[in-house]
Amino acid sequence: MAPTADQVSTFARTYEAAWNSGDPAQVAACYSPDGRIVINRGQPWGGRARVAEMAAGFYADVNDMRVILDDLRIAGTHVAFIWTFTGRHAGTGNPLDVKGWEEWDLAADGTIEASKGWFDPEDYARQVAGQ
Repeated sequence: MAPTADQVSTFARTYEAAWNSGDPAQVAACYSPDGRIVINRGQPWGGRARVAEMAAGFYADVNDMRVILDDLRIAGTHVAFIWTFTGRHAGTGNPLDVKGWEEWDLAADGTIEASKGWFDPEDYARQVAGQ
């Protein structure tokens, strides 16, 4: 049975809070044990340990990272989590304001089974460079 819109909304806020905790393990806990994420058609990060590595990489690159849930679209167990993240690039100190989304397939327990994440890497690079 598909989760209700309220259940998905509550989970999305939990995911937002996990990112804003700065703790990669909290992000990974939002995924099923074998859950995976692929970002911009890159290599998949599969399993909670690898999802935690992915989150740790973002935290290392972006100081004071904040994730904001901008919108949510729900179709049964398929969800679009539309977000903005802000912070400062750790290497350049330049401010970042990056927009993107994740497309989730939810597991039976309501965690993320699979996620496809998207953002504009050229825009990100421009912001990192301060342009």
